[in-house]
Amino acid sequence: MSTNTDRPAAVAVLGNGPVGQTAALLLARWGVPVILLDDRPHRDPIGSKAICQQRDVLDIWESVGVGHRVAREGLTWTTARTFYRDHELFAYSLPDPGRSVFPPFVNISQARTESLLDERIRAHESIDVRWEHRVVAIDQNDERVRIACETPGGSVDVAVGYAVACAGARGEDIRGMLGLSFDGHSFDDRFLICDIRAELPGWADERRFYFDPEWNPGRQVLIHPCPESTFRIDWQVPADYDLAAEEQDGGLDARIRAIIGDRSYEIVWKSVYRFHSRVVDRMRVGRVLIAGDCAHLVSPFGARGLNSGVADAENAAWKLAYVLYGWAGDVLLDSYHDERHAAALENLEVTTATMDFLVPQTEDQRRRRLVALGRADADPSYRARVDSGRLAEPFWYVDSPLTTLDPARLFGGRPARGSSVPAGPGILVPDVPIAPVSESALAAVRDAQCAMMSDGWPALVSGAERGSASGAPYTGTGMRLRAVARSGLLILAGPKVDPVVLEQAAGAAAGPVRVVDLAEIDPGGTLTHALGAGAGEVWVIRPDAHVAAVLDQPDTARLAAALRRALGAGMVEASKEVRFREE
Repeated sequence: MSTNTDRPAAVAVLGNGPVGQTAALLLARWGVPVILLDDRPHRDPIGSKAICQQRDVLDIWESVGVGHRVAREGLTWTTARTFYRDHELFAYSLPDPGRSVFPPFVNISQARTESLLDERIRAHESIDVRWEHRVVAIDQNDERVRIACETPGGSVDVAVGYAVACAGARGEDIRGMLGLSFDGHSFDDRFLICDIRAELPGWADERRFYFDPEWNPGRQVLIHPCPESTFRIDWQVPADYDLAAEEQDGGLDARIRAIIGDRSYEIVWKSVYRFHSRVVDRMRVGRVLIAGDCAHLVSPFGARGLNSGVADAENAAWKLAYVLYGWAGDVLLDSYHDERHAAALENLEVTTATMDFLVPQTEDQRRRRLVALGRADADPSYRARVDSGRLAEPFWYVDSPLTTLDPARLFGGRPARGSSVPAGPGILVPDVPIAPVSESALAAVRDAQCAMMSDGWPALVSGAERGSASGAPYTGTGMRLRAVARSGLLILAGPKVDPVVLEQAAGAAAGPVRVVDLAEIDPGGTLTHALGAGAGEVWVIRPDAHVAAVLDQPDTARLAAALRRALGAGMVEASKEVRFREE
């Protein structure tokens, strides 16, 4: 396969929300020029919106220099508490399969997250931000995408190699241009959100979920702490709920005081919204990938919306970069749909089960809900049946065409609530500190973090190396495995692996590949223990830090095949389904 050593063709990102911002930054990190389009005149920082950022999303943002700033400014919580009426049913803390520098979840307003991402975007000359560009048509052929836009100055055509559609929940026009269905359903009940500022001692480090409290009988309330003594409160309310009427008659004040008591408070933002569960039929249409809420909508219980959208962005970015540099064929992009559509369906299944528990649709569901809630306090076996929202977690690509399965590490299915999936093929690798212990190991890690421009590779510099836009240092100490993994294909080799096999297989692979001796970067055994790695094993890690293969004593051909498979070799190209409009 030939390698493109010139600057690759630009990618258009349609939508300048947090998913589009993330996609743009990750593409720019790979050296891919980006045109970032949005139909709004400017940023509209209103309300908390998507507040709950999961640890592994912070890690993705750290690769572009933002994760530690979000973590530092946000409010950290580690415990999820669930109540039924006036007593607590259970609480659990959130696991870390490695030793991450990030907390399990950070709460911060979407507006502030967008502001931090904007700072990084302004630092990239390769990202061209264009506001007031309303997309009115998308035409494509086998070589390019042409995006027609209406602007205050007239019509503009943007021609690019590929596009990523991140137009959000209201991206129906773009979905229509791409011929996508958006099947699913909408829930009748509404939810009232109020961001209030108040002093609530003891509530700042935990999420609280109430079933059937006396101050919202028959329905639910969710309370999330946010920075600056702000709390996000979600009430389930009837379909005919009238916020304006409740404000006028004092009902809203009474609703809030039923929770916080006779304390002073300030309403920062309020809104009423309706939940939807929908997913597009395809997340790739020719040279356009669809990501975030433009591709899938889920209820917010479990924080699976934005967190999943950021994972979409990372998956799309590294695959587009590999195709544009000629390190992989265009068919690699089919795996974007395979992996992220499966993740979207998982999220729909999980969140729909939650909504069926919160808002039962049948008499049988109502009965099972009452039994579970009534018995969970005294009988721990019923606690797993109480569904207040399974919290966001990285998806497992065990069924991906890029994954080489290991019979000794078969996936056991969705883990129990509050636990994590053991490391193995298709799983996001645990984040642990690594310590180069020799000059050769140090050189290997340096090469993995900053590939050589003379070889035609993009200069990859992690957020840890750059520090923040304000010059503040990275909060972690030393190098971390995922920072190295996100710079290309990474081969971790046990001490009993034949070095000739490693050299020959790596030399045959396209794009940046680095071989690292597991024992040299892991003298204390932390990583070896987290992986459960054997002395004769080779772990192949993808550019998004997911494990592509675990091979025991492989020969050159077997390791080379796993490397090629990780980049889409052998995939059967799907029908292109490209909509081409004659000009």
